Order: sequence, then structure tokens, then C-alpha cells
Amino acid sequence: MSASVSIGEPKSGREKTALILAGPTASGKSALGIEIANQTGGTIINADASQIYADLTLLTARPEADDLAAAPHRLYGVLPATDPCDAQRWRELAVAALEQTEGLPILVGGTGLYIRALMQGFSDMPEVSAEVRAEATARRKAIGPEVFHAEVAAFDPEAAARLPVGDTQRLIRAWEVFKASGEPISSWMKRPRSGPPAGWRFVTAVVEPTRTMLHERINRRFDLMMGKGALEEARSVAHLDPALPLMKALGVPELLAYLRSEIDLAAAVEQAKASSRQYAKRQSTWFRHQLPDALRIDPQESVAGLRKIFATLA
Repeated sequence: MSASVSIGEPKSGREKTALILAGPTASGKSALGIEIANQTGGTIINADASQIYADLTLLTARPEADDLAAAPHRLYGVLPATDPCDAQRWRELAVAALEQTEGLPILVGGTGLYIRALMQGFSDMPEVSAEVRAEATARRKAIGPEVFHAEVAAFDPEAAARLPVGDTQRLIRAWEVFKASGEPISSWMKRPRSGPPAGWRFVTAVVEPTRTMLHERINRRFDLMMGKGALEEARSVAHLDPALPLMKALGVPELLAYLRSEIDLAAAVEQAKASSRQYAKRQSTWFRHQLPDALRIDPQESVAGLRKIFATLA
């Protein structure tokens, strides 16, 4: 296909167009995003919750130097791990990036909550003071994650049922919202959402490899990560608070367990691959249910996939 496809700029009075290119981890969406950017003069905007942090490159599968040089990229490695980013903050950063982008913005990532935040916005939420936020964090630390989860379940059983004990960030958010308002966060979340950013329309495409291909890619990619120094990368963040979002990036908990001498290295690698495969399955399920009208792209038929995307963007 020829380069320089003119897409993204609105005709007079029309909304601007952005592409959301989603898919499970290791599906090939980053490479496809670069191909689309090269053919449209577009810019890639990160929609992955782990890749926004600067501390890890290999273990978050963040684009490496050659990829970053192949097309303009935004919101990759822009925050330290000690500065947690939630969906609302990411949306603010992403909207700013959209407005600053010439040509087609291409949002590439697999974080469903981020994608939903951009497309649908948020329900109204109460203001939470810094004091209440600090109190929530201190409370969890004082009573431990299991008791903290039970405490959230006591006033918001719906939220507790969908949030595992280890989902520190969202459980703290549930606690602080209830503390600030006296109303469970699950009730707040049922209120109408604010909608997409004004003046934008989103075309969605999901990269869908077969399960066999996806598992092969996940296993091969993690082996490549290990060969490039993923273990040393994990060691570099071992001193950080384990409750930080980045510390739950695929492969990090397993390699840190090895560094603490809790398991051997072969077991850590196999567990990391298994966790990645399970995560990919959850992502695929989410995209199927939450983005039912998205274009489905077979990575083995990239030319046909590009044609489908360009036809929808036009």
C-alpha cells in the first residue's frame, strides 16, 4: 500500500478522528501502529498502563529506540514509578496529546480501563482531600491487605467482589471515596459518564491473533526479554513499594520472587509466562465484550487489516 494516506484532519465542521488500536499483550499491535503511522503521518499515543512509566523498558515491552525513531510516540516512559497514574489522569494526558498531534492520532495499548475512560469518560466522583487519601494508604498498611479488603467489602460489597486483594490502587480508591462521601464507589460509578472528549470521534480496531499464535509470541517474547537483561531490570526496582502499579507489570512479581530466593529462576520464568497468558485471555475477553463493534484484525493478514482500518477512517 502506498504511503501518505491523508487521514485524521477533519473536514469543515466535522469531528477529528483518532484510531484506537487495541489488543492483548504480544499481539503485534505496536508494530501495526508504527506501520499505520508511517502510512498516514500519524503519531502513536500510549494506552498501556505500565508503559507510561520510565523505570522499566523490557518488562513492560515498551517500544525500544528503533521503534521510537520509526514514528512519533507520546506518553511512553514519561512518569517515574513513584508517581502512580490512574485512568483519569491518563485520560487528561491523552486528551492533551490528541490536541497537540498533527495528522492521525493512533492510541495503541491493551489497558481496557484507559480505553473506556477515553471513549466514555467518567461518572461524577466526590472530591477527596489529600488527608483522606493519605489516611486510606496508611490504613491499608496498618491492617494489611486482607483485612483492608474485608473492610471495603463491609461498606461496598459490589466493589470488593470485583477487586482482588492485591488491587491496591482501586481498593484504596474505594475506601477513600466512601470515607469522603459516605456513598460506595460502586454507586458513584453507576451514574452517567461524561462521554468522549469534545470534537473527537474514535475508530476502534482490535488485533486478534489465534490463541496458539498468541501463546507462542508471549513465550518467545519473555525469553527474549530475559536474554536482554530483564532480571537486572527487575532488580533495579526491587527497592520500590510493592503496592505501586508498576510493580504488578507482567514478569515483575515472579522475577522479584526469584531475587528474594523464594523460587528458582526456571520456575519464575514459567510463572511469568503463565501470568502473561492469563492476562492476555482476560484482555481478549474484555475487548470482545466492551468493544463488540471494533474492527477485528488478523496480524497474519496485515495488508487486509490496514485496508479495513483505512476504509473506516476515511
